Amino acid sequence: MKTVSAKTLSGLLVLLLLCVSAAQAATNGKVVFSFSGGPDGGDPAGEIVFDHAGNAYGTTVVGGSFSCGTVFQLTPVAGGFQETVLYNFSCGFDGKNPYGGVTLDSSGNLYGTTVAGGSGGICAGDGCGTVYELTKSGSTWTESVLYNFTGGDDGFGPGGGLVFDKFGNLYGTTPDGGSGFNGVVYQLVPAGNGQWTQNVLHAFTGGSDGGVGSLGRLLLDSSGNLYGVTELGGAQQAGTAYRLSKSNGQVTFTTLYAFQGQPDAGSPYGGFALGPDGNLYGTTYFGGTSGNGTIFRLEPQHGFKETVVYSFNGGSDGASPTSTPAFDSHHNLYVTTSAGGNPSCDCGAVIEVSPSPGGVKETVLHGFLSTFDGGNPYYGLNPDATGNLFSTTATAGVKGDGIIFSFTP
Repeated sequence: MKTVSAKTLSGLLVLLLLCVSAAQAATNGKVVFSFSGGPDGGDPAGEIVFDHAGNAYGTTVVGGSFSCGTVFQLTPVAGGFQETVLYNFSCGFDGKNPYGGVTLDSSGNLYGTTVAGGSGGICAGDGCGTVYELTKSGSTWTESVLYNFTGGDDGFGPGGGLVFDKFGNLYGTTPDGGSGFNGVVYQLVPAGNGQWTQNVLHAFTGGSDGGVGSLGRLLLDSSGNLYGVTELGGAQQAGTAYRLSKSNGQVTFTTLYAFQGQPDAGSPYGGFALGPDGNLYGTTYFGGTSGNGTIFRLEPQHGFKETVVYSFNGGSDGASPTSTPAFDSHHNLYVTTSAGGNPSCDCGAVIEVSPSPGGVKETVLHGFLSTFDGGNPYYGLNPDATGNLFSTTATAGVKGDGIIFSFTP
């Protein structure tokens, strides 16, 4: 555990200390499901989301009937969860390799993206990617492609989750393509009869606006503004934080902050979380005092002032986070790291950050051990209805191809 200056507490004073030791928290953690890479899927690189009945949903990048990925459901049963594959991607026009998980609408339909496949064009030899929808009739789920990326100005390779606004429009990012060749922020508007229209809201140039979209979803605030980060570009080529706002039908792009690298933050991969204090929180893969990544805060009330809340050392405290932060019901902050953690593995960790007298307290809740409990958690934690936190690891586990895990704060 380490402390940083008390000045970093200004935006975190509402957080409460989680009174549980790292050893106790580790015993609360459990493997919910282990993937084999076969018909059940493999590499669950994405978020886990829940419906009102307590069912969990996600995607696997590979595996399934055609080895090109799946959408799955986990149903609560006595003693755990039972997995059902809802859809197997065929590697063709229906899409290939879904990253980022799914988004639910109010009717229980599922929406997601694939980085390849589709009928819109050939990118890297296997399609430019899709946005898809899964709808349920009885016990049967049907997949429909809402948009096929072409690899041109519309972007290609969408690999992140989607977000809905109150009008039923979808928003997402691509890491590639666009008129500036550095990815785009796009909108999908329902046009009726099952048709959707794509609008590019911003094409990144790799300059002061940034370049390459993040793993995390865009954050949509109550006023309809979109917030996101880029991995590259910016004044110091260490990535940016940005906002897209609408007024009188016009979309305005604003660079809120250009990351500076070490000892500041650098290369944010995960999305933003809105903290209970009204500030925006995120993680960066590089930067910080040791160069091993950070948790940072942007303060809208102070011109989006940036503060490094915690700098990872790269040891047992974790390293190289790519996740979106999460807050529990007591306002404690949690992230996963893709590396660091248990010294015998360097497979990542689950981290809690809370205030303590004179600084910020970081607690390692779990260090992954690969073979037993998975390795390399790239995505953030999401709560179920009772506050248990769930996420995924991309690799390892007992069956060898990633896991879903949970723990109780």
